[in-house]
This record gives sequence, C-alpha cells and structure tokens, in this order.
Amino acid sequence: MTSELPIMIRPIRTEEHQEEVDLLRAAYGAGVYAAELAGNQAWERSVSDTAGRHADGRVIVAAQGDRVLGVASVLRSESSHAKLAQPGEAELRLVAVSPAAQGKRIGAALVRGGLEEALQWGAQALRLDTGVRNPAQHLYERLGFERTVDFDAARSASGYGDSLTYRYGLQERSDVRVRLIRETEIAAVSALVLAAYRDDYPHLDESYLADIADVAARVELHQVWVAEDTETGELLGTVTTPRPGEQLTGVARADDMDIRLLGVAQTARGRGIGAVLTLHSLRLARIRGAGQLVLETSPMMEAAWRLYDRLGFQRLPERDRVITRQDGSELRLMSYGLSSLV
Repeated sequence: MTSELPIMIRPIRTEEHQEEVDLLRAAYGAGVYAAELAGNQAWERSVSDTAGRHADGRVIVAAQGDRVLGVASVLRSESSHAKLAQPGEAELRLVAVSPAAQGKRIGAALVRGGLEEALQWGAQALRLDTGVRNPAQHLYERLGFERTVDFDAARSASGYGDSLTYRYGLQERSDVRVRLIRETEIAAVSALVLAAYRDDYPHLDESYLADIADVAARVELHQVWVAEDTETGELLGTVTTPRPGEQLTGVARADDMDIRLLGVAQTARGRGIGAVLTLHSLRLARIRGAGQLVLETSPMMEAAWRLYDRLGFQRLPERDRVITRQDGSELRLMSYGLSSLV
C-alpha cells in the first residue's frame, strides 16, 4: 500500500507561475465572488503578475509532490500589490485552494505559512481582508487574527465590495524586532551568544561552548533568530528554533516545538530581551499549530529557569535527562513546557 505524499508549504518555482495563475482563476471562479470578479481589470492584473508579487514579497504554494494544490501571496508594505499593510507590516493576499483539493486543510496551512514568512522578515503584523460572504473569515478568526473595523470602510470603497479586515500581531514590542538572522550577522551572533553563556556559566565544557559558538552550522540546519533594537539596529539576543516539521532536542514530543540556545547580549541585560525571544518562540509554536513549547535548561542556569517560571512554564520532570560531561561528572537537564494553544 502506497502512502500519500505529504503536502508541503514552500516558495513558488518559476516554472509554476502559470499554474498559479490558472489555480487562482479556477478557485475564485468557483467561489462566492465569481460574478463580482468577472471582468475586474485590477484583480486580473494582480492575479496575472505572479513574478511581480513574488518579487514584492513571496508567493508560497501548497505542493504535494509536483502538484500545486493551493497558493498565497505574502507582500511587503511597500509593494504595489499590497492594499492594507502599514509601514513595517506585511499583507496576505490571493489565498486560494484548487477546487479539486478542498477539505484537506490546505487553506489553514497556507495562512500559517504566510504568518511564518512575515515573522521571518521581522514584520510588525500581517494584515488581510476578505469579503463579507467569504467563509474564510471563520478560519482567520480561529487562527488568532483580530478584526480591524476601522479598515473595513477603506477596503469596501476600493470597488471589491463590502470587506472584513484582519490583523495578526507578530512582535512583542515596538522597540525590539525579532527576525531571522542574516548571513552577514553570523560572526556577531556567534560572539554574542558565546559571551552570554561563557560569562554567566564559567564551568561549561569546551565542547558545549564550541557548539554554542557554531552559529553557521545552526543556520544551515535550523532557524536562528535575532532580536534587534528597532532604532539603532543593535543585536540584542538570539534563539534557535527548528524548521517546520523538525525538532532540535530529545525533550520534544510529536506535537511539541522546542528551542535552544537563548542568549542575551551583555549590553542588553535588564531590557527583557530573554522574555521577548521566549514569547516570540511561543508565537511561532502557535502559528505552526504545536500544542506546547518545550525546552531544556540546567540547575546552574538559574536566571533562565526563573524566566521560564515567570512566563508560566511548567516543569516536565518525566522528561528530564542526565548527561555525562567531559570531566566524567553528570548533569541533570531540567525540562519545561508551556501550552501554545490559544
């Protein structure tokens, strides 16, 4: 018996551009707004410009093998295709699922993928709108989007018809932005996180310190995030998360998302950066639909586990494990978890 291939959310490929246009026309042509969109030149121009939308952000697809089953466009605020996004925000548009692939939760997967894409950019929020007759509004509310009634009138006046607008906040604070690391920052982040651990915990093994410092290897395998000061661009801290569908540590179970190597720059101590990075990780876990955010720490890392206690994490003693250090001594790693369900 052959198992069905998984559905993957990924960036569109150049050879799939026409397929995306055809899918959009078919999906919207079978939807509740087919009559309003027929002959709408502005809509047709946007739909036909896959390359432009991709250049202005990212067109993502839900693919099963070589078959494209759904599409969505994540747009930067300065894009000519964006209509709602304010400076520093992103916008989700043209979410569509092939009529032949309905009922597989592809729409939800595309919205989650759009949220994560905008989160990686460091966007303040992701905005979208939908027609009042579109049942997708229930999906957006279920995923945690908040209604923005003040934007409804502007969108309704655009010629599309009565619309409902939504916003999903992606940052904890306006003075700190969390985003994916850039290649040019690898050396600086390596120095930052190594100093954070070496200075606070002088008895760490050299092999563990080498692992901490190897940010380049983590970038290749996982997701390394940085917190930066939005005014100065100064790097304030970092944390590592797995890529979608993967895990970092043995503490994670099937429905969990785990994190590692949260570190705060010495110059940023006292600004709550550790909490910002932890709550960012919790937001990512929610976006992915994980049931719990989990992590490991050690008894010597008192500042870390006090932070986790403060944020509401619960001890998971049944997941604790003992490791043997280079000098032959044993160290118990303490496991913590926090529900990411909203």
